[in-house]
Amino acid sequence: MSTTTLKPLNRRTVVARLLKNRSSALVVTSLGNPTFDVAAAGDSPHNFYLWGAMGGAVMVGMGMALAQPERRVVVFTGDGEMMMGIGSLATVAVEKPENLAIVVLNNEHYAETGMQPAHAGRGVDLTGIARACGFAEAYDIASEDGVETLAARLFEKKGLVFAAIRISIDPTPAALPPRDGPYLRSRFREAILGPASLK
Repeated sequence: MSTTTLKPLNRRTVVARLLKNRSSALVVTSLGNPTFDVAAAGDSPHNFYLWGAMGGAVMVGMGMALAQPERRVVVFTGDGEMMMGIGSLATVAVEKPENLAIVVLNNEHYAETGMQPAHAGRGVDLTGIARACGFAEAYDIASEDGVETLAARLFEKKGLVFAAIRISIDPTPAALPPRDGPYLRSRFREAILGPASLK
């Protein structure tokens, strides 16, 4: 996938494009902007927003992938959150759930705490780490062509995928999905398993 571009990619445009053909795939989001981006593309009962659980998105996604092997599970997270849970890449690569994809929206900053430079902006190669952990498909994307290629691959049922997408630091308005944890849990469970039985 291409790694050259004239200007950074717009995060909302990227996420909307990637989710355009998601069908009933399960989507897990980390705190902050990835949650807002996915919600802006369209709230769905198949979205599981983690809100404040920083560092846990990939492991939650892996658990869902193992529990629902016939469904595609896609995790959207940020580069700062990915660094907090960097060990999860090793666990995922060892387990190799073929229905899991991880998309890191990489603006190289900690957007939630004031746009301080993050590890990815100071020389840490997240895609290189994923490859070293054992991801056979690990992409560093910085162009619209790369996004299109990923969009065509992302919701195929087979294949463990990691992609870090270089996005702009331009601010985007918050798009707030529901914030009630028990409600989101129950909505998500019912979307997967159907209404709970009273028996």
